[in-house]
Amino acid sequence: MAAAVGPSAPANSRAVSELCQNPTETFLEASRLLLTYADNIIRHPNEEKYRCIRLGNQAFSTRLLPVRGAVECLFEMGFEEGETHLVFPKGASIEQLRKIRDLIAGERNSRLNGSNQTETSGSSQRVTNTQPVAPLPSRTVDSNVEPTPQSAVMTTESIFLKTLQSNFLHVMFYENPVLQKKALACIPIQELRKKAQEKLTEVRKIDRVSLVNEEDILLLELLNWFKCDYFQWVNNLPCSKCGGPTESKENLPPNDDDLRWDASRVENHFCNQCQFSNRFPRYNNPEKLLETRRGRCGEWANCFTLCCRAVGFEARYVWDATDHVWTEVYSSSQQRWLHCDPCENVCDKPLLYEIGWGKKLSYIIAFSKDEVVDVTWRYSCKHEELLSRRTQVKEAVLREAINNLNKARQQSLTEGRKRELLERIIVELVEFISPKTPKPGELGGRISGSMAWRVARGEIDLENKEVIFIPTGKEKASKLLHLRYNIVEDCYTRLSNSNEKINGWEKGVWKMDSMWRKVESDWKMVYLARKEGSLSGYISWKFECGSVGLKIENISVRTSSQTFQNGRIKWMLHSGDTVVDVNADKSLHTYPGISNVTDVILEAELSGGDGDIAWQQTQLFRQSLKEVEDCFEIIIQFGEL
Repeated sequence: MAAAVGPSAPANSRAVSELCQNPTETFLEASRLLLTYADNIIRHPNEEKYRCIRLGNQAFSTRLLPVRGAVECLFEMGFEEGETHLVFPKGASIEQLRKIRDLIAGERNSRLNGSNQTETSGSSQRVTNTQPVAPLPSRTVDSNVEPTPQSAVMTTESIFLKTLQSNFLHVMFYENPVLQKKALACIPIQELRKKAQEKLTEVRKIDRVSLVNEEDILLLELLNWFKCDYFQWVNNLPCSKCGGPTESKENLPPNDDDLRWDASRVENHFCNQCQFSNRFPRYNNPEKLLETRRGRCGEWANCFTLCCRAVGFEARYVWDATDHVWTEVYSSSQQRWLHCDPCENVCDKPLLYEIGWGKKLSYIIAFSKDEVVDVTWRYSCKHEELLSRRTQVKEAVLREAINNLNKARQQSLTEGRKRELLERIIVELVEFISPKTPKPGELGGRISGSMAWRVARGEIDLENKEVIFIPTGKEKASKLLHLRYNIVEDCYTRLSNSNEKINGWEKGVWKMDSMWRKVESDWKMVYLARKEGSLSGYISWKFECGSVGLKIENISVRTSSQTFQNGRIKWMLHSGDTVVDVNADKSLHTYPGISNVTDVILEAELSGGDGDIAWQQTQLFRQSLKEVEDCFEIIIQFGEL
C-alpha cells in the first residue's frame, strides 16, 4: 500500500508537498503531465526522446513552469538542467523517479476519488484528467527521499530566464532583409494602403486635428487582412487521406525537415475512420509560416510580427507566461505602443485578456530588435493581485536580466537612438503606474483615445449613417417593398425597386453595436456575429412609410440564426409600443400584430456564450460559402394613410 500524499507529506518529498499546495484543478493538470513524463521513461527506458523535455515546449512552459513545486518534482525525479532541455541522464535512478512518481499518483488518486487511501495497481495506458492514475506495481515509497540540492527558486528562475534569452534571440529573425522581402511579397500592400487612405479621409471629417495618420489605419487594415484572408487557425486538421475529422494523439517524432524549420514538436492528428496519422509540425520559423499560413497563437503572432516589420512598422513580439503571444506596434503619431492580437483582429484593447478572458496574468514581456521590456502592467487593471502571482523569478533578478539583455542589444545603437528608446520607456513607465479602468463594452480598450482613433478602429460608424428604407416612387405605386440579403455575396437586393443592389451588410443597417461579418476560410462558412471579445451585440433594420403617405398593412419576415453552448439571440419586430417576437427558422412568417403603423424596426439582440469564443456562439445568417440562397427577406405591403 502506497503512503498517501497530502499536506502532511513534507517528510517524503519537499517538491511533492509544494505541488500539493496548488488548487485541485491546477494540481490535476500538472500531475497529469508529470506522470506522463515519468511513465514514458519507465515504459521506454532506452528511448532517448522520452528522457528530454525542451524548455521551450509549450506544455512545459505554460502548464508546469508556472505551477508551484512542479519543476522541482522533475528535479527530485532525477532530471538535470541542460542548455535547452531538462534531461534525465542515462545513469539516473529509475527507482528514485518511480518513488516521486508514486507519491504524485497517490495524491492524484486521492483527489480524484475523494479519498485519502490509494491502492497500488497497474499504471493506465493513457493519462487523462478524468481517470485516476495509480502508482506502478511492486514498489513502496521510501519515507526518506532526499530533495535535490539545487535551489528550487533558482532553478525556476533559470528556466524562466532562458525563455527570455530564447525570445531575445528569436526576434532577430524578423530583421532579415531577404525574409522581410519575402513576407512583403505575400501582402497586398497597395490595396491595403488604398483602403487606409480612403478611411483616413473619412476620419478627417470626424476630427481634422487628430494625430491619427495613414500608418495607424494601415496597421488596422493589415490586422484585418491577416485574420480574414491570410492565416488560418488550426484545432485539428481534416484528414489528408479521407477528409474526415481527426483527434489529437501522442506527439510524433520530428524528422530532419521539421527540425530544419524549428519544429521539434509534431502533433499527431489521428483519423479514426481510416487510421491515418496526419502530421502537424508546430513550426517556429516565420519563413516557413509564410508558406503554411496556419497554426495557433504562436504561429499567428510569429508570422504577423514578421509582416509588421516587412511593412516597415516598429514591432515587438509579446510573450505572456500564461500561454499566449501577440504583437505590439509603435505608433509614431500617437507616440505609444499599440497592442495588436492577430488571432482576434483586435488593436489597442490591452485589458482584453484580464477582463474579457478572465486570465490570471503574471509576466508579459515584449521583445524587439532594440529592447526587451516588461510590459505586464499595460495589460492589467489589478496590479496588486497580479503582483502576488509573480513568483517564478525575483523582481530584482528579472530587472537585472532585462537590463543585461538591453545592454547587449543596444551596444551598436547610435546615441540618438538610445535617447529615443529612453524617452519612450519613460512614457511607458508613466503609463504603467496608473492601472487602467475598463470601459464597458470594450473589454478594457483605451478610454483616452481620440474620436478619430475610435472611428478608425471601427468603434464608431465612420459616416454615422442610420439607413432607413423608405418606399421609392415605384414601390409607392405598387404598394410593396420587397428586400432580400445574401450573406455569401454580402449584398441586398431590393426586388421591388428594379432589383436594386446594395453592397455591404452594414449599408442596409439602421443601428448596430459590436457586429461584424465573419468568414471562416477553413470551414467555408460565413455569418454575422458579435465582434471578437464582445459581451453582446445588436443589429436592426428600419422601414418608414408615413413620409410618403403610406401605412403598413402586412409584414412578412424570413430570417435565420444559430446559437451554440449558452449563446442567446432574440429577434423582434418593434413599432411604437408594440413588440412582436420573430421566428428564425428560415421560413417566411407573417406578423399581423404589426399593421396600421407607419414605421417598423426589425432587431436582433445577441448575448451569452461560454469562454474565449463566446462571441462566436451567436450567429446570424450562417451559411456555406458554396450556397447562393438568400438568408434574409422582408416583404411589406402598404395601404394609403
